[in-house]
Amino acid sequence: MPLLPDADPVTLRQWYPLGMEEDVTTDGIVTLLLGEEIALSRAPDGTIRAMWGDRPLTALLRYGYVWTSFLSDGTGHDLVPVIEEAMEDDRRLVCCGSVMVRASALRVVENFLDMAHFPFVHTDILGAEPRTEVERYSVETRKDGQEIWAVECRFFQPQAALSADGGLMVDYIYRIASPFSTLLYKTCPEQPGRKDVIALFVQPMTQETCRAHPVMFLLDGNSDRDALVAFQQMIFLQDRTILENHRPEAMPLDSSSEISTLSDRSSVAYRRWLRAQGVTFGASRPEHRDRGDMIGASRPARHDGRGA
Repeated sequence: MPLLPDADPVTLRQWYPLGMEEDVTTDGIVTLLLGEEIALSRAPDGTIRAMWGDRPLTALLRYGYVWTSFLSDGTGHDLVPVIEEAMEDDRRLVCCGSVMVRASALRVVENFLDMAHFPFVHTDILGAEPRTEVERYSVETRKDGQEIWAVECRFFQPQAALSADGGLMVDYIYRIASPFSTLLYKTCPEQPGRKDVIALFVQPMTQETCRAHPVMFLLDGNSDRDALVAFQQMIFLQDRTILENHRPEAMPLDSSSEISTLSDRSSVAYRRWLRAQGVTFGASRPEHRDRGDMIGASRPARHDGRGA
């Protein structure tokens, strides 16, 4: 079977999660990846396999999800993000299911990086008026330019976590580990000297649709698992409403097509990094229009208080 004509080389060689390991039964499930149907099934001995038509793909189990790659020859597992905290014995792995989004996978990653929308989309949970200002933070590249990190991020949150008792100023570190994987390291209310980790692994189904797979690596050992999953799903479903109103569904990589502010530094760096990497899957193609016609034209009026 020929390799996908619409996928750029960087997108093609990535590893992607297709669903929670516990959801794959002997009946199997079918999902889309880069426009192609992938079938997952579990053998009687518990082994999970992935099939692309009649071609077997490597099924890799990592962080509670089943991952695969179209270039799966048993090597290249290092392209699955390495999360050192996942190996710590006192952390809980909490897989939060999968959510379908009618938007580019790149837009979903970008939204995850955005603190400015907290008071307006996640009101009285991750943010609240009048404390809407995003403090200046720094963006840097690491691992020889293969990752982007946003550091020294701080934001006041009325309920920073399900276990939080009252509001607090939360320290954030954002990590873009691959074009379709991003992580957040944030203040743990129970252990202020350490950070909880929330990862968002995004499965690009088509150019303009995706599934988001959120997973948490928590130091909170007491909260009910179902309550934790419900809390995280509620936050993401609030985001989905905004994401599905972006136009075009694919994400422009041309910085002139949308207005940016200082709070968008990580977003600007992400788009610039995608262009440098040569990622085009899920990115909208630039149109030859007047700059004046393009400003603010690719997304609806914003619901996060930052203008059009």
